[in-house]
Amino acid sequence: MEHKYILVLGAGRSSASLIRYLLQHADENNWTLTVGDISEAIARERIADFKTGRTVEFNMEDRERSRKAIAASDVVVSLLPAHLHLMAAAICLEEKKHLLTASYVSDQMKALDTEAKSKDLLFLNECGLDPGIDHMSAMQLIDKIKAEGGRLTSFESFTGGLIAPETDPENPWRYKFTWNPRNVVMAGQGTARFLQDGQYKFIPYQQLFKRTTSVVVPGYGEYEGYANRDSLKYLETYNLHRIKTMLRGTLRNKGYCSTWNILVQLGCCDDTYPMENVGLMSHRNFINSFLNFHPSMTVEEKLCSAFNLTEQSEEMARLRWSGFFSNELIGLEKGTPAQLLEHILSKKWKLKQGEKDLIVMWHRFRFEKNGMQREIQAHLTATGDDEINTAMAKTVGLPLAIATKLLLQGKILSRGVIIPVIKEIYDPVLLELTKLGISLVERETNV
Repeated sequence: MEHKYILVLGAGRSSASLIRYLLQHADENNWTLTVGDISEAIARERIADFKTGRTVEFNMEDRERSRKAIAASDVVVSLLPAHLHLMAAAICLEEKKHLLTASYVSDQMKALDTEAKSKDLLFLNECGLDPGIDHMSAMQLIDKIKAEGGRLTSFESFTGGLIAPETDPENPWRYKFTWNPRNVVMAGQGTARFLQDGQYKFIPYQQLFKRTTSVVVPGYGEYEGYANRDSLKYLETYNLHRIKTMLRGTLRNKGYCSTWNILVQLGCCDDTYPMENVGLMSHRNFINSFLNFHPSMTVEEKLCSAFNLTEQSEEMARLRWSGFFSNELIGLEKGTPAQLLEHILSKKWKLKQGEKDLIVMWHRFRFEKNGMQREIQAHLTATGDDEINTAMAKTVGLPLAIATKLLLQGKILSRGVIIPVIKEIYDPVLLELTKLGISLVERETNV
């Protein structure tokens, strides 16, 4: 068996399960795994005592060292920030290496399709949780419904990274950072686009967290969802051109969106300008800087007046619990509103030792079959083991790891820039995820 070399770029929050899976399968498959991170010490923590694991200090900005590390591999799995994938892709093309990521396919990445195919390379993207497992599980059911004579009329899908019920019970948001905090703070910026009952709908950012969808997951209760980016492009991806409803979104616990909307409306999520006097700014000063001046009203009173709240409202309780009315210094010397908001929230939203996160995914398919209206609802849940081996790390990392294994075993023959909506990929990946305890529960009913 020919020896193969895997390079994993990034040893952050989502990498633990991916790295452990690949290391556990390295001996039997004759692999060597190298983990590259800007902090080699963090990379060493990820490989622990596995003899088939190596580490390297890796900075995408250092082109020569990056090229050397990529050239020494057969396949590159990138968990770097999304904007760095193109730099990795350019080197992978030059060095003729496969590339796998969990990030959305950008137009610039799509443009590499022809060259990747000409060099017999797979550039697999959107192979994590959302996007990733959502695509694969949806396509498997869509193809099954079509194969059995059904005609899809509606598809809705929501996924959320939350915290387990027993984790931090006093936390009124029922939320903590389980993936890149910056992405959470910046989530939803831009206009959401989707199709609902045959009508095109558009939600600008300033309205996004006001217009939510109620989602009930059996055994877990009611959640609220807000629309993701551009659902319309998945009409083509899923081959659902005649469908009347196409909506993909993010799940949160009830009450989250109304409170987050306050931060959006204030301007706390703006990342376009640096704030002044940050070194001396308290949490309370931060909120006050976005409110009207008043010679006698408190920050709390001005906020309640601006958003028609009471001091006892759930929204104020969440903001108070988060420390926004505290005189504690933020602890940064400079930053944009979004950067300051992220730093403040990180003090309360970081998973502590032993705390667990929760992934919830929900699909609803409506279709016509044998002259009857039918509906399938499917949901998936996963709970983390602790603050390192999180459900987010499992559900983002394991699909990528399984796809990497299949590719190196010669079981994925597709090439070019693709996402995992083809049977060759989604069937074996979902099958192995099921063996690892990650699978959807389905129920079909008449409408």
